[in-house]
Amino acid sequence: MAGETSGEDVDAGSRSSFAGLNEDKGVEVAEEQEQEVEDVPEEEDGEDMDAGDEEYIEDDGEYTFRFEDGINPLDFVENNDSGIQSYQQLERLENEALADKKRKAVEDLHRDGPSFKKVREEDISAASMEEIMGVLNFGVRRKSRKMQPKKRGRRKGSKKKLDPQLTRMLGDATLHYAHERFEEAISILHEVIRLAPNLPDSYHTLGLVYSSLKDYKKAMNFYMIAALLTPKDSSLWKMLFTWSIEQGDIGQAGYCLSKAITADPKDVTLRVHRASLYVELKDYQRAAETYLQVYQLFPEKVGALTIAAKLYQTCGQVESSIHILEDYLKGQLAEANDSVVDLLASIYMETKAYDRALQHIEHAQAVRYSGKEFPLNLKIKAGICHIHFGNMQRAQVLFNDLKPENATEHSELVTDIADSLMALEHYNDALSYYLMLEEKSGVENGLLHLKIARCFLSLKERLRAIEFFYKALKTREDDVDARITLTSLLLEEGQVDEAILLLVPPKDSDSGEECSDKSNRWWDSEKAKLKLCKIYWGQGMLENFVDTIFPLIRKSLYVGNLQHTGKTKKRLSKKDLVERVKVLDDQDTDNVFRGFRPIALPSDLVKASRAKKKLQEKEILKEKRKAEALAAGIDWIDGSDDDPGFVSQKSRKRPLCNFLKDEEHHQLIIDLCKALGTLQRYWEALEIINLTLRLAHNVLSTEKKEELQSLGAQMAYYTTDPKHGFDCVKNIVLQHPYSFAAWNCYHKVTSRLENRDSKHSKFLRYMQGKYVDSVPPIVISGHHFTLFSHHQDAARKYLEAYKRLPENPLINLCVGTALINLALGFRLQNKHQCILQGLAFLYNNLRISENSQESLYNIARAYHHVGMVTLAALYYEKVLAIREKDHPIPKLPDGNLNATENHQPGYCDLRREAAYNLHVIYKKSGALDLARQVLKDHCSF
Repeated sequence: MAGETSGEDVDAGSRSSFAGLNEDKGVEVAEEQEQEVEDVPEEEDGEDMDAGDEEYIEDDGEYTFRFEDGINPLDFVENNDSGIQSYQQLERLENEALADKKRKAVEDLHRDGPSFKKVREEDISAASMEEIMGVLNFGVRRKSRKMQPKKRGRRKGSKKKLDPQLTRMLGDATLHYAHERFEEAISILHEVIRLAPNLPDSYHTLGLVYSSLKDYKKAMNFYMIAALLTPKDSSLWKMLFTWSIEQGDIGQAGYCLSKAITADPKDVTLRVHRASLYVELKDYQRAAETYLQVYQLFPEKVGALTIAAKLYQTCGQVESSIHILEDYLKGQLAEANDSVVDLLASIYMETKAYDRALQHIEHAQAVRYSGKEFPLNLKIKAGICHIHFGNMQRAQVLFNDLKPENATEHSELVTDIADSLMALEHYNDALSYYLMLEEKSGVENGLLHLKIARCFLSLKERLRAIEFFYKALKTREDDVDARITLTSLLLEEGQVDEAILLLVPPKDSDSGEECSDKSNRWWDSEKAKLKLCKIYWGQGMLENFVDTIFPLIRKSLYVGNLQHTGKTKKRLSKKDLVERVKVLDDQDTDNVFRGFRPIALPSDLVKASRAKKKLQEKEILKEKRKAEALAAGIDWIDGSDDDPGFVSQKSRKRPLCNFLKDEEHHQLIIDLCKALGTLQRYWEALEIINLTLRLAHNVLSTEKKEELQSLGAQMAYYTTDPKHGFDCVKNIVLQHPYSFAAWNCYHKVTSRLENRDSKHSKFLRYMQGKYVDSVPPIVISGHHFTLFSHHQDAARKYLEAYKRLPENPLINLCVGTALINLALGFRLQNKHQCILQGLAFLYNNLRISENSQESLYNIARAYHHVGMVTLAALYYEKVLAIREKDHPIPKLPDGNLNATENHQPGYCDLRREAAYNLHVIYKKSGALDLARQVLKDHCSF
């Protein structure tokens, strides 16, 4: 029938919104439907709409949920394979069904039926009203504007009664549910949903059934559909909100709460729940706005206003807090709530606006409490304001109501007074109020004891301050600042052991339940560890100092270096490199003949070789970084194909934050390196130096950088592989190219290199080319030629240095030894002339050195080397006749001696060496008695 078709269209024209989405879109659709059916005359069929149903109800943006043909609502709930579909997908299907139906109706109207205007022009009596409405009616039916003025909102739904068969089926399902025959109930309800998918009672009963079966997920889904079909049922939305909170689904809880508020706008509890939900999510601004809405809807809820003001203050909108509180006071005047005045005064006092706070307090006293007892809390706040204005006498009058006997009852007010006095440096007055509370409280109050201790400290009473600091730490043992302050006081009193005990971690610090929360342990605090390190360093306890600070600095430097190097962009991924390497691999592994040159372009072969080398480097880098991370105590996680590995996110945090930007921490690193050197832990010291210079080269001062480089050079000399300190000594000579001490340090490190380092040779050539008048690099080049028995090249370098410094004893010695070594070769023709030239330079060295023991020994050794033993014995006897004093070892550029070189007395005396060589000459010539006598006189102990 036409009336039945029209009723179905009315149902299909209404819709619902899911999860707060597309509500505006739904309004636009409804408006479009109203415009398109604007001039359609209303059908007079009373079967679908009664005469009394012509008026409109208020439109709240909510549309009735309807399942269209072809959509099985059970698929949205009982699909165990893929789970329940999202509400957004359900809404999308509903929109598609509505749009499809509307589109078909429009197409049928334009294809088969004449336009409305044409029908109007023709004889309307030629067609019945049912036929006209059958063609035009595809949405909500309305009266023409000419017949009735337009009203806002939507019409009431159809008054059609439920099919008796469905009523009986619902009753049977309810009976089955009551008798716990759940399977029969579910079967009947599924059939009801098939016949009438838009009936909410069936979904509600299914929710009850599945709740009894403890299948809360399905129960929740059926309840949600029932609530969407009956959006005005606030009790159902409230239940869904509670369930969503219990399941931890905050998004769904917020949606259900919004629907419940829409269904029951007068329920203030719902709005309070919404505000509490915002507070839990730390969205304080929206929580404040919600509480403010509660107050605006229910002006008697003054507590909601004060909570809103506090929340605005929490999120930093102090002006909004003041504005809403002042508006309340302006409107209430004599009936204003005391809590509002108290809160407004507190906010003004926190913003240092004591004049405005006092103004509001005095205004409240004059208007509301004229001739009455003024509240004590407002009186105390007024007194605190007077303290800040310097009116101590007037403030004391206001404080007279606080007596020692009632101090515990008003402990917060007493604390406020004392805190204000302490902030204004009235320590004696503040101390009197603190002690008043301490005497009457009778319980351990760590915060109160801490404030008392600070007052005594400000009054220079250190012993009393130490006493109360100890009391405070009994209940506030994780207060690092109080612990450090007490440590400083103990050090001033000379109690070093007690100070150390306060900062040393407890013995069971790494075991037991106490270590479950490691983020708040006082012994893991950066401040505590640094303070303990300073004490150890000041007391000369180097091992304890290193054990405490070395792991922190090493891990901080390593993580910082890892983050710094991790910013480099990788050119090729591991996957790309593997693809390139495939060119070099044997394609047919089953073939006997293998290993032939791959058939590929030369460019591809070059790329493949480079890729293979890069993959090998990645593996080496991965193992190296893994070893370094594990050595530094950092958790290692295998990286992806493109990353050789990385540390865990927890370990990426530096134990010492921003310590490279602090001058005091720079000195701490230098002290650590010195301590490591003293303890002969050279590798670890060199590692710290290299990481620091790599990371902090832009923030270190020139003096600190040079000191670190000098320390690095010293550590490199004593390590098994000095190449790791090459950069340090290289930087030293770059900064001091004419310093003999710097070049001496450089040569001391490079002379211990096992193989000839190309970097060293290139650097020497660079320095000789840039600093032509610098002699040390020329001499060092000659030394290296001598080391590899290239005596002719060595002599050339030494003679080049001799031209610039002819009176230098070392250069004369080097030229003489090089010429004598050259004369002993096989290719030289004028050997005697070369020997004489070499001896001439040695005698020149003897003259410049003023007949020193060392120069005499060098001449004796030269004669002994060329076989002139008679002259050699003569000069060895001259060496034995001289007792040489010890001379200090040359200092490094930082002006410090190496503390690890502990020489025995007589380390500059050469008599034992001369005696041994003389004994060899006597023994070879057959004078055994003389040989034994020389050894007995000079080489025996």
